[in-house]
Amino acid sequence: MSTTAITPQSVPLGRRVKRFMADRPLVPLIILLVILVVILQILRPGIVNERWIANTIKFAIPLAILAGCQTMTMLTGGIDLSVGTVATMSAFIMATQVVNQDPAVAFLLAMMPAVLIGLINGIGVGVFRVHPLIMTLGTSLIGTGCLQVYQRTVIASGAKIPDFLAWLGTGLTYGIPNALLLFVPLAALIVFTLARTGFGRLLYAVGDNERATRLSGVQYWQVITALYITSSVLAGITGLLYIGLIKAPSLSLAEPLVLPSVAAAVIGGTSIFGGRGGYTGTIIGALILTVLTTLLTILQMPEGARRILFGLIVLFVTAAYLRIVEER
Repeated sequence: MSTTAITPQSVPLGRRVKRFMADRPLVPLIILLVILVVILQILRPGIVNERWIANTIKFAIPLAILAGCQTMTMLTGGIDLSVGTVATMSAFIMATQVVNQDPAVAFLLAMMPAVLIGLINGIGVGVFRVHPLIMTLGTSLIGTGCLQVYQRTVIASGAKIPDFLAWLGTGLTYGIPNALLLFVPLAALIVFTLARTGFGRLLYAVGDNERATRLSGVQYWQVITALYITSSVLAGITGLLYIGLIKAPSLSLAEPLVLPSVAAAVIGGTSIFGGRGGYTGTIIGALILTVLTTLLTILQMPEGARRILFGLIVLFVTAAYLRIVEER
């Protein structure tokens, strides 16, 4: 009985390409990013220059940090819809407290709501088993209400953007955004945590098989509580960076970044079902969405249409992931 050896040449080209892309998920993301930049250059010749690259990076960094929050929570099969509110609260409190307080004190006051909301989210999801979407949506609404009450108590004192936040958010050093001084160590820490630490491995394990993780002796509620506190702290830091970039505190400062942060994580290859993904792809996903936003602005597409597009991206990538899983 003869058997036919399976060689790379005998495998259909389409399947080989699909396997190559699946084994190297960053490659199609980089290709897509380059394609968007080329299209942008064609539509507006000369737009892609050193100044445009610096501005793109500056606006992509806050989105990438919030998307990092989504990446970590999505690895466990969850999501954090409160990051926009947390970022807004931290930014608004910092801008109003620094008027009468030392910047260090204002920073601590700004981060307190972030830690508190993260703790509440963690206890709600990890201990009382509330679905992450419901839990984080509820704390987001409560936080928004508290912020509106707080605004009335400080409306007479005004607001001020600290110089060091403005320097960090908008400043350039030799053409390189100063925000990278914060983002590069932060991104490296997230990547290292997910890839090389026990906590990172637990996030993947919980998302892949929560029941097996519990049976192995892991304290699920401790992992989840630490996760959501970390997510909220990162969101608070994002708010401080973002207000230095925008220079205009408001009650909805970072809310428009919530949906794009989810989209960036999904585009970057993080599964909403948990157990699969990484932060490197999420960073590229944030860059893709930032370039896409510039492209849509040139095309004069309204904000509503942009949100529809981001939603369709999430649905499309999720459907593509399910198809890959079924084929495997």
